[in-house]
Amino acid sequence: METIWIKNPLAIYTGSLADAEGGIVIKGNTIIELVGKHKEPTLPVDYSVDASRHVVTPGLINAHHHFYQTLTRAYPGALNKELFHWLQSLYPVWANLDSEMMSLATELALVELMMSGCTTASDHHYLLPNGLENAIDLQVEAAEKLGVRAIFTRGSMSLGEDEGGLPPRHTIQTEQTIIDDSQRLIRDYHQRDEGAMIQIALAPCSPFSVTTDLMKETAKISERENVMMHTHLCETLDEEDFCIEKFGLRPVDYLEDVGWLNERTWLAHGIHFNPEEIKRLGKAGIGISHCPTSNMMLASGICKNNDLEAAGVKVGLGVDGSASNDGSNMIAEVRMAMYLQRLQYGSANVSHFDALRWATSGSARAMGRTDIGTLEVGKQADIAMFKLDDIRFSGSHDPLAALLLCGAQQADKVMVAGKWRVNDGAVIGVDMEQLMHRHHAAAMKLGKLAMNNN
Repeated sequence: METIWIKNPLAIYTGSLADAEGGIVIKGNTIIELVGKHKEPTLPVDYSVDASRHVVTPGLINAHHHFYQTLTRAYPGALNKELFHWLQSLYPVWANLDSEMMSLATELALVELMMSGCTTASDHHYLLPNGLENAIDLQVEAAEKLGVRAIFTRGSMSLGEDEGGLPPRHTIQTEQTIIDDSQRLIRDYHQRDEGAMIQIALAPCSPFSVTTDLMKETAKISERENVMMHTHLCETLDEEDFCIEKFGLRPVDYLEDVGWLNERTWLAHGIHFNPEEIKRLGKAGIGISHCPTSNMMLASGICKNNDLEAAGVKVGLGVDGSASNDGSNMIAEVRMAMYLQRLQYGSANVSHFDALRWATSGSARAMGRTDIGTLEVGKQADIAMFKLDDIRFSGSHDPLAALLLCGAQQADKVMVAGKWRVNDGAVIGVDMEQLMHRHHAAAMKLGKLAMNNN
């Protein structure tokens, strides 16, 4: 195993108080030493990487996404709508997904994330129409090909519009099909060791698209198999109204009723909680993925990050689906989170350190990972390196603050588990021109199929 010294960074955010101004030493897939200012490694190294022009951070961790939605960015029928109407516009389009589309959407989303400094990506895939029952298998294949760390959540929808749910009947599956496939995916792919590259979580889509029985059975499987659970919750007031009308419960009460109010759960969005509910979430050890761009695009509201963290909730960050964000740029999302939270709490109460924490250790903790998210001895060597050579950074004084304040868009180098996966801003081994051409063709095909089926 090679020993690598990432040497003398321009600036470094470790996520801890340790001095690493002299850089980081990696052996295999692990960080073995933090080098102090004006110091050198205590052990011999095979080679060093000059980081004097780089801002170095832990690899960014995306805690919520829908990769398939890269195929419906800026889709005309879904523009200028809030969540429920937006979903109802797109469900019939997404019902035409096929295996090739799924593979291309996954690869493109992962590549875009990696180029923006992301080393671990979670995806919530809940649409498995006939012929696409192997969607998660295809996603695992794409992640392994790229060498990125991934947490794939086996999403599901079982409550059709004819039964009071939101999705059309032809987009849902039976509960037994969902349960059987969830257990298969855990058995086939879920890695439990430290440094796991592929993990599986269970993710019924939302209260308005699955049955109570499925939520309860998922909680039982999660406890038995010791895997995480994920769902959308409290994204909009429409959802709150739905839960009260359908179940006679507010969303957090519903979560507790179905056995989900525990440390194995992380939620997407988590906007509309009252103070008492926030305390309950913190006491239960819940994680939440803040999705600022999506929440602004759909006018859903603003997650109460500071209140949630103060109560003990593990707050992470996600770009959300690329049709409710229209991008998969993780470093841009970090900046957006900082600014949106400042709008709520004031500039003095939200710093670039807070936003970087949400995007690294916050996301890791929310998804039950302790081996990633910070640059510390013994942690996985997941590292993002950003240059500040673009015109937008000219005149900046604090490099780490400039990373967000001046609006970094792309990483120069990215390491995952001790291996370089991005170099000079490009994902190693990926023909970008060909990938984009094939992905765009798939998106146009999906749009045409939707038009023909109307």
